Amino acid sequence: MATDRTRELRALAQRIAAALPPVVEEVVLTGSVSRGVADEISDIEMLVVTSEPLELDECFEHASRAGLEGLETWGLQGIETKRVFGYREGVPIELVWWSREHAEASVHSLLAGGAPTPSSGDAIANGVSLRTVGLLEAWQERLRAYPEELAAARIEDAALTWGGYDAAGMLTIVRPGERVALVERLLDDATRVLRIVYALNRVWEPTTKRLAARVETLTVKPERLAERIEDAFTEPDLVRAALIMNELQLETVMLAPSGPNIDRAQVWLSDVVEALREASR
Repeated sequence: MATDRTRELRALAQRIAAALPPVVEEVVLTGSVSRGVADEISDIEMLVVTSEPLELDECFEHASRAGLEGLETWGLQGIETKRVFGYREGVPIELVWWSREHAEASVHSLLAGGAPTPSSGDAIANGVSLRTVGLLEAWQERLRAYPEELAAARIEDAALTWGGYDAAGMLTIVRPGERVALVERLLDDATRVLRIVYALNRVWEPTTKRLAARVETLTVKPERLAERIEDAFTEPDLVRAALIMNELQLETVMLAPSGPNIDRAQVWLSDVVEALREASR
């Protein structure tokens, strides 16, 4: 059931969508508002699809006429993607602008194994149409079938860094004073664990926000997945933190289908876990 704040923000987003010019063909509500879980600190995120490519100053002009104030942009501005940030009625608004041609190419790229951004597939698959010429419905229909070969490729790619050198090398980043190096590794490993789990479940990879809720309904996963990731990042003892994460990695690859990287990772992670357990004694 959608929160009260979700309904408030969705109504505001609908007013913004209605105020955009005819060059805008599709407006897709994404993020927490589209999922019905918005709270008092949530912003509004929308994908704005236009019939033709626009320059950034044109996007700014259209956003201003739709009532947004304090306009800014963020991140790298590409040829195909424009980003406009502003406020309306005190609410932060993020508008990502794509041309129709780029949007169609992005959906094709997702199904072929590419991604404009890591969470693009999730944003489109779970987006809510605020204004449409039928594009979103067609994209979501295409994204319902998560290709088996794509899942296998993502799983293999995620396991790429787990092996190929001495397992005891992991001990070099759990020495006193190496927390930054360890946290860097924990983040990369956690991201790879999640990528494998989402691929195993044929789910388009979302952002890491609201992680516990994201993974709660997944069928194939290690036990206490989100909790153990949190434990690894909050554990003060470096060896223990690394052990928690590597045990989780090992359990994850044991769920995955056989492949060169997965098979290597199963052996290597077993050795890493053994080395960390010995170091923790």
